[in-house]
Amino acid sequence: MLPPKASSPKRQHGHAMIARFVGIVAIALGFVIGMYGLDHPESHWLQTALGLLVTGMAAQGYALYCSIKR
Repeated sequence: MLPPKASSPKRQHGHAMIARFVGIVAIALGFVIGMYGLDHPESHWLQTALGLLVTGMAAQGYALYCSIKR
């Protein structure tokens, strides 16, 4: 059986950059959709915005983890 392949620092840096970009976009969309959802409280947009905000924060957390690990 082969040992698991260790991630190279370059690969970790790439993952961190992608996660940071996804986090920024998700948080920005979450705020924009959240403002729309506040104008229409009976719609599903507030839940969607909350999901995007949580996803963005998780992506930023993963990017921070990759940066610290590197």
